[in-house]
Amino acid sequence: GKDIVQFAKAVGVSHPNIDGKVCRTKRGHTSQISTHGIYAGETNAKSSAGHGETALCGGHGSTANGAQTQAQNTPQVFRDFVKATLLVDGSKNWPTSTAAADAVQKATPNDNATAVARDLVQELTPEEKTIVA
Repeated sequence: GKDIVQFAKAVGVSHPNIDGKVCRTKRGHTSQISTHGIYAGETNAKSSAGHGETALCGGHGSTANGAQTQAQNTPQVFRDFVKATLLVDGSKNWPTSTAAADAVQKATPNDNATAVARDLVQELTPEEKTIVA
């Protein structure tokens, strides 16, 4: 956990454009702009308007056909993931997220490690990949 936090901090400081491409939260409901996931210590996003928190890198917010109680109009990114989900020091949710029993997205082994690796491979340009390597 500590290593990914140090990596994220280095990327965020020296290359904020890369930081913005990794762990971008998604909308829980495609027609609701305010349903991007909000990083937290535990995923609780479900089909209820009040629940839009995610502990999964790139996770989504509420899947309800209405605004989340805590609106999130823009995606959160890598730095937000580290601050709110990994608790700044990497002591929680690495390599696997945690989720409430009734959350739509369930935690699976190594889901956060897999999601970060996927974003580094799929979302970055060849030049950006060279920078993070």
